[in-house]
Amino acid sequence: MNELTPLIPTLLEIVRDAGKAIMEVYGSDFDVQSKEDKSPVTAADMAAHRIIAARLPGLLPGVPVLSEESGLPDFSERGKWKRYWLVDPLDGTKEFIKRNGEFTVNIALIDNHTPILGVVGVPAQQIEFHGGPGLGAFRCQAGGPTTPISVCKPARNPVRVVGSRSHASEAVSAYLGRLGEHEMVPMGSSLKLCVIAEGKADIYPRLGPTSEWDTAAAHAVVLGAGGQVVDCDGNPLQYNAEEDILNPWFLVYGDGDRDWTGYVAP
Repeated sequence: MNELTPLIPTLLEIVRDAGKAIMEVYGSDFDVQSKEDKSPVTAADMAAHRIIAARLPGLLPGVPVLSEESGLPDFSERGKWKRYWLVDPLDGTKEFIKRNGEFTVNIALIDNHTPILGVVGVPAQQIEFHGGPGLGAFRCQAGGPTTPISVCKPARNPVRVVGSRSHASEAVSAYLGRLGEHEMVPMGSSLKLCVIAEGKADIYPRLGPTSEWDTAAAHAVVLGAGGQVVDCDGNPLQYNAEEDILNPWFLVYGDGDRDWTGYVAP
């Protein structure tokens, strides 16, 4: 058994409880505030953060927790972390505000700059994804069985492209022009990576800004499902390797026999 496997049931409970707190706010007449970076935040973000921050440290004593809502420690401190939890209590706040159900709770365990375990909860749909390299990847619907998932190899023709509902990009439009015939699969939040992990889409070109906590948990699921998350040079996406918490542009795909980076503008 993988050493991380025993952690998964408790992580799923934490994600579900955070999701319940989110849904309580979702069903109310909530206010929307703006953070310093002008991104939206609601009481749901903070309610989920409090639950996760209170319970996660007990799983692996001594392992730091970095949450989007906890503040960012100086790189002189966090740069020394080999293993840590990376959390986005509510990814897809814009989707939450639109009430379209496409928002997620995300918990990842990072080791040596790589996500080795991830749990992604979809509170409005009562679905969880979990997995990691060497762990496989799984999808669980409330009241139903836990089923293994895997990426689609080879990619379909026409290619199925998953894209953001809230973030349009000229670079993505140019990428799709070079890609040629394709079908769009619109999706919000970290669900876009999970759609690749499930084999329901072939490529997710994220040619725009994201932060490390936006992607880490679903990145682990993609790896467990046999897919890849790489920068535009084809290098695996890394975490806590630099002071800047922003990810570079990246691509998520299942079929590794196709050069997906070749469609990125030089």
